[in-house]
Amino acid sequence: MKCIVFDIGETIIHDDRYWALWADWLDIPRHTVSALVGAVVAQGRDNADALRLLRPGIDVGAEYRAREAAGRGELLDETDLYDDVRPALTALRELGVRVVIAGNQTVKAAGLLRDLILPADFIATSGEWGCAKPDPEFFNRVLVTADGADPWETVYVGDHPANDTIPAAEFGFLTAHLRRGPWGHLWADDPVCAEAADWVIGSLHDLVDIVKQEQAE
Repeated sequence: MKCIVFDIGETIIHDDRYWALWADWLDIPRHTVSALVGAVVAQGRDNADALRLLRPGIDVGAEYRAREAAGRGELLDETDLYDDVRPALTALRELGVRVVIAGNQTVKAAGLLRDLILPADFIATSGEWGCAKPDPEFFNRVLVTADGADPWETVYVGDHPANDTIPAAEFGFLTAHLRRGPWGHLWADDPVCAEAADWVIGSLHDLVDIVKQEQAE
């Protein structure tokens, strides 16, 4: 195990603020937005469909740009990180593992993540690459960031079976399904997800233990 690659939303950061800002922008109660996100997730749909249900005909991209122009755009800071991110990623690097963060996020999110000076060797987003999970091209890009590690020496960690665990496994990566956030909890025990995942974990600290065990064998 030479490289571990982490999804972003509900793996590195929690999405509370992301959806709260959308709710505030559309002048809709935050609970309503959150509940609809959960509903479309359970149906296996794009989470942005929650916004389309609330505002039929909405151009999500245009509204995103309008928010940015109005100074009410995307934000990320230390409070958005899960508590285990810094200690777990630091420990993995100390064990000699290359740490990469790569997920379906905007170009701006990539910059905001880099500003946090995370213990990672490389950070990238789908917005920068021009391709998004579950497209195999995204995982091709991920493999390049692994800096010479083969797919079977690379672990992709994420919470979403359709975007993370299943396509990463099909690409040839080892996979860890993270029981975190709505997707992670909803599908952690799903037989298809469980079959695709090499590990089902509840914390990023579990990866440190997995690496230590592997290195001891």
